[in-house]
Amino acid sequence: MHEHTPIATAGVPLEEAKAAMILVHGRGATAPSILTLADELKLTGFAFLAPQANQNSWYPNSFLAPMEANQPGLDSGLAKIGLLVEQIEAAGIPTEKIMIGGFSQGACLSSEYAARHAKRFGGVFALSGGVIGPPGTPRNYAGSMAGTPVFLGCSDVDFHIPVERVHESAEVFEALGAKVDKRIYPNMGHTVNMDEIEAVKAIAQKLV
Repeated sequence: MHEHTPIATAGVPLEEAKAAMILVHGRGATAPSILTLADELKLTGFAFLAPQANQNSWYPNSFLAPMEANQPGLDSGLAKIGLLVEQIEAAGIPTEKIMIGGFSQGACLSSEYAARHAKRFGGVFALSGGVIGPPGTPRNYAGSMAGTPVFLGCSDVDFHIPVERVHESAEVFEALGAKVDKRIYPNMGHTVNMDEIEAVKAIAQKLV
């Protein structure tokens, strides 16, 4: 599925970077499109890596569908993030200097990856997204996020993301020991606002 798709990059080369950010695009979007977030963040010392989903979608159905309904795309997408984390670590950047996040479907994939691989990351952020699976999915994730800053931003009327799932995602990350900043924006729609960008930037600046 996604194992051989390209990686778009921005910022400084990994070998010169003090920190790294994995940016995961949404359904129907592209890796270069999510890299425009790097331009907005205006961070120095960061390497940005954006994986491209096969046919521009990480998995076929809603993130609220049964897990098996989104295979093999879901597992392949999670593995793609894992490969990038390994690549960044191999370049000498420790996990606690790696941020992972995205928008919409990319926010969901990033959230699920972070929950399943709980450790001290530099930061995790989900812009209009949350952990994956139907309501009632067991959330017995292992590990500890050990104070990792997690930012969750979403509208209260998002057509794709029920606000209840944002609240549930916050609870999941808090139970894993993360420091969660959850912001619900009234009547915003399915988009990203400047307050969210500034919140992500504030987390990132502490890494460099």
